[in-house]
Amino acid sequence: MRILIASDSFKGSLSSAQVAENIKAGILGVYSDAEIKYISVADGGEGTVEAVISGSGGKMVNTPVMGPDGKMLDSFFGILEDGSAIIEMAAASGLPLVPERERDIMKATTYGTGQLLKAAMDNGCMKIYIGVGGSATNDGGIGMAQALGASFKDDRGEEVGFGGGQLSRIAKIDVSRMDERLRRTEIIVMSDVTNPLCGPSGASAVYGPQKGASPEQVVLLDEGLSHLAKVIEETLTIDIRNMKGAGAAGGLGGGLAAFTGAVIRSGIDAVLDMSDFAQKAEWADLIITGEGRIDFQSSYGKVISGIAGRAGKYGVPIAAIAGSLSEGSQEVYKIGISCMEAAVCRPMPLEEAMGEKAGELVADAAERLMRGIKVGTMQRDRACHECLGTPNNRLQ
Repeated sequence: MRILIASDSFKGSLSSAQVAENIKAGILGVYSDAEIKYISVADGGEGTVEAVISGSGGKMVNTPVMGPDGKMLDSFFGILEDGSAIIEMAAASGLPLVPERERDIMKATTYGTGQLLKAAMDNGCMKIYIGVGGSATNDGGIGMAQALGASFKDDRGEEVGFGGGQLSRIAKIDVSRMDERLRRTEIIVMSDVTNPLCGPSGASAVYGPQKGASPEQVVLLDEGLSHLAKVIEETLTIDIRNMKGAGAAGGLGGGLAAFTGAVIRSGIDAVLDMSDFAQKAEWADLIITGEGRIDFQSSYGKVISGIAGRAGKYGVPIAAIAGSLSEGSQEVYKIGISCMEAAVCRPMPLEEAMGEKAGELVADAAERLMRGIKVGTMQRDRACHECLGTPNNRLQ
């Protein structure tokens, strides 16, 4: 049996590669002669750079940047073997970078993300993939643009500060001093969300509360993004207000499109393209995917839906393993997942499930999955033997 493992990381617990290694251990406990390959995958959020580098080859580059709270931190990006760069904004402007008690969404900036883009161009990269999941920000990407030379002034001619709380002050945008290399650089935004910039489904309303925004702040931030879109359209003749995916990462998706000419793509699709998924899927008899939790959202733009959409073209059955199965998990059957297993199948403290036992739990889930598949294979072979009138020998 030839098995391809293509799982997302289990956030806060296991990396994509660690998940794959433990799934492999569970498989070999049932099918010791199985041929196994794996690719590390992600959807543009935390872990995307590691997943792409481990799956496609390349190197990591470390660089200091400004964090979302204005403090300096050590960050990184990847350079692939073809010379293109892979960035995850979470490594510069991500929510986990700021302690919960210190988070201030009104001031959180994407300036560090702009610094990562500049560092990639400094290293000669003329094609840059940027994952935009896991943000702490809601500034429409103005911080990113400021790091690359853009100017945002109020009606008194003064430069506005950092953060989404400053957006409503913007009266004039000047991009004449932005890094000229942007004109020659292809930038691809990797996003797992399709939200517009503003409104009930926009960046502020949907994701603002997750980043600590109060109801009052959500209103102010949404008004700020709407105002930014208006000034961008007046100045740059680019309409990002209703652009699909513009609301990703607190409007960074729209900001990248407006200020750098970036195009927005599905994060998982971009990663699968870089990982040569098509050839590996054609080779496989079974694909095992997964993520930390499978729920109703897993069918929309996440790793599992991306894998299912691609693998369906080759007629390869797909199974899924998750840390937990939540309400709506059965929706993934509709997108092509044949069966699924939860790693946590008995009551236990969260710290235990996500800590030292996490790998063991994933391996156990993989073994249960493969034993179920083996039973099905035995039944199939029995039916074939009965049809042919030959002795029925159990699979060993």
